[in-house]
Amino acid sequence: MTTFPMFPANITDMVGSLVIIIFSFLSLRYAYLLTQKQPDNFLWGFLLYFCLTLAAFAVSRAMGHLVKQVLLISDNDEQWKVLAPFAGGFNTLLMTSLAAVTIYYHKGIEGYRAIETKAKSLKSTNKELEQTAKQLHEMNTNLEEMVEDRTRELSASEKKFRNFFVNSKDMVYFCDAENTLVNMNASGLEILGYSFSDPPPLNLHDLFLNEDDLDKYFEVLLSRGFVEDLEVEFSKADGSVIYILLSATAVYNEDGDFTGCEGIAKDLTRVKTMMAQLASSEKMASIGQMAAGVAHEINTPLGVILGYSQLLMDDFPPDTEEGESLEVIERQAKACRKIVADLLKFSRQSESAREDVSINDMVTDVLAVTEHSLNMDHIQVYKNMDPELGTIVGDTEKLRQVFINFINNAHHAMEEQGGGELYISTENRNDGKDVVATIRDTGHGIPEKIRSSIFDPFFTTKPVGKGTGLGLSVSYGIVQEHGGIIKVESPVIDKTTGQEMKGTAFHIILPSSIDDSQVVKA
Repeated sequence: MTTFPMFPANITDMVGSLVIIIFSFLSLRYAYLLTQKQPDNFLWGFLLYFCLTLAAFAVSRAMGHLVKQVLLISDNDEQWKVLAPFAGGFNTLLMTSLAAVTIYYHKGIEGYRAIETKAKSLKSTNKELEQTAKQLHEMNTNLEEMVEDRTRELSASEKKFRNFFVNSKDMVYFCDAENTLVNMNASGLEILGYSFSDPPPLNLHDLFLNEDDLDKYFEVLLSRGFVEDLEVEFSKADGSVIYILLSATAVYNEDGDFTGCEGIAKDLTRVKTMMAQLASSEKMASIGQMAAGVAHEINTPLGVILGYSQLLMDDFPPDTEEGESLEVIERQAKACRKIVADLLKFSRQSESAREDVSINDMVTDVLAVTEHSLNMDHIQVYKNMDPELGTIVGDTEKLRQVFINFINNAHHAMEEQGGGELYISTENRNDGKDVVATIRDTGHGIPEKIRSSIFDPFFTTKPVGKGTGLGLSVSYGIVQEHGGIIKVESPVIDKTTGQEMKGTAFHIILPSSIDDSQVVKA
């Protein structure tokens, strides 16, 4: 049998063993470098352990082959037979370790990924906690400044509301669910005639004059949530009536329950009065135009009647029946002519002279003429004239007629009761811009139902033959022509005690200096 030489195989076995050792240690070196670069990377740690086991196995396996070949070449077979079991067992042990590392590689990877995911989650959570902590730190640092800023904003807002509430000239009020007024500004209490320092407890039922208006107010408020521009009548502290334009908003709590209302009210009394005066002025202007035409038409035949009656009186003695009849005709014709003259004055068709007029001097002149007849009827005159009273620009004769008419009316109001007291006063108002003359009597007063008609032409409460009903109409037109107004007070309220006094007061308010544009020229 031919045998082949074993030398080439033995050399190959030895070289291969050395190559295995070299490559295993190179792998171990690269695994070590990776772990140094990324110490926390589980994969590189696992790979280092695997390479270490592989290197140990390679050394064990290669060294076994090298020792075997050396012993066999040197004819030491018996020694190899002794070492062979130990080398094989050691190799088997290392092979088993290498197999175990390989088998549990996937489990290790899954565990690593799970740990890595958990670590990322913890890292993200930790980052969020750091950001939250930073925000809390900044908030805590700036909390005091933020509180101060918010306090300033709230203070500014409260100041704006307080200024509006306090300085508003309209009535601003707040009510609870039982309609009780929990707060009202000073202007509102002043409009209602109550003291701001000690206001009484008030309810909306105390303010609304008509219950129907109050029912309508709440019906609209609860159905729509607000009330807009509702015209109602309020009752003041003294029982007088004022006209109010009301707007309000319902207030609800977090549960949607009605808890009250807040509102603003405007006093329309002055506007209503001005509208009534304007309507009366327009009505009198129309009647004045008609009266002027009637007066001119009557004047001609009236002059003829008066002229012929006076001519006939020359032909008949006064003590005859014809003479007495002619005197009656003359007297009645003159009375008619006076009525026509009043009509012409009412229609303002006569020329108006303008000059500086002293109301004090004018009142003194009028009293010099009328005081005797007043004393005859037991009427005592009291004067309170402001020595510093300003002058006005106007027609002396026309203004004198105004004061004569008012004094005569006061005379007639007290004549029926057998006497009384007549108070005449003058004063400056509105920082000297207005001159006010007041004529007050202690007569029977003017009933409320006819108070709005007293300036109408031909309106009179006197019996037939006692008046024409033109005196106040003429006076109203003259005062209006001079840019003034007339206010009527009946009954009269004592400014000191607030009590009602018997009689009527006429307040004639005239501008102390007026432009030409303010005077209605005839």
